[in-house]
Amino acid sequence: MVALIIPVLNGGVVFEDCLAAIGGQTLRFNTKLVLDSGSSDGSRDLALKHGFEVWDVPHGTFNHGGTRSLAASKVKDDILLFLTQDAVLNEPEAAAKLVAAFEASNIAAAFGRQLPHHDADDIATHARLRSYGTDSYVTSITSSYPAGIRKCFLSNSFAAYRREALQGIGGFPSNVILAEDMFVAARLLQAGWSVAYVAEARARHSHNYTIREEFRRYFDTGVFQKQQAWILEEFGRPEGEGVRVALDQVRYLWRQNRWGQIPRSLAVSSVKYFGYKLGLRHDRLGQDVSRRLAMHKRYFAE
Repeated sequence: MVALIIPVLNGGVVFEDCLAAIGGQTLRFNTKLVLDSGSSDGSRDLALKHGFEVWDVPHGTFNHGGTRSLAASKVKDDILLFLTQDAVLNEPEAAAKLVAAFEASNIAAAFGRQLPHHDADDIATHARLRSYGTDSYVTSITSSYPAGIRKCFLSNSFAAYRREALQGIGGFPSNVILAEDMFVAARLLQAGWSVAYVAEARARHSHNYTIREEFRRYFDTGVFQKQQAWILEEFGRPEGEGVRVALDQVRYLWRQNRWGQIPRSLAVSSVKYFGYKLGLRHDRLGQDVSRRLAMHKRYFAE
């Protein structure tokens, strides 16, 4: 049996698309649950209309890991499939193809391919094409591919977990600023489980971030990796991958004849690096400064 779990806060039009795509899936979900953090745009009522059970999360208390872990502890299904409110399943078989990965008994988690939204800008499009390839794979702690920190890459925008395995590592963490999915993937791999990337299971999900938002997002990434240094020690540091992504982005824009976007691409790569490095030093900056720089500001109010 499969549970579908979606955290929501003012999902807007794209949440309507998300729900419509779920309604067209060939996979039947035993449980459909929305975790609503006080939406004021009708998202809660829309979820109820589409047959979801809705749990109200007091506004301001949502936690990327803790709230998902609470939901996982309350439902009884063997497989837990998580979406975000802005992820739109791309074809009727998307969920079924993702869940099929669990036919192999060693798979603890599986995540699908993310395609850019139809309105994605050049940089957002490249990010999805670069991060989510066309070839599926299964990895373990002893596998040679993917190498480095990429091995524990996983996104809860479209991912599923085996309940037994998730519970076995203590669920999602409640004390991380973001990347609860990477944390869990790393713990599962350490515990001897395997993680699957299912390229045939596809969802549309991307963000047209401003340069300032990119800085804030990578500041938060630096905070996460500073506080979870064991991941870097186990799997390796990401700086080399960042340089490769930046260079590949410039080549992509050149091939697409989007030369005018190259200066912005270079600016984005620069602020990502600067934000990440500052995030690694957030403990020296203090709570107040870190709150101003972070995307997830509430984390520094705790």
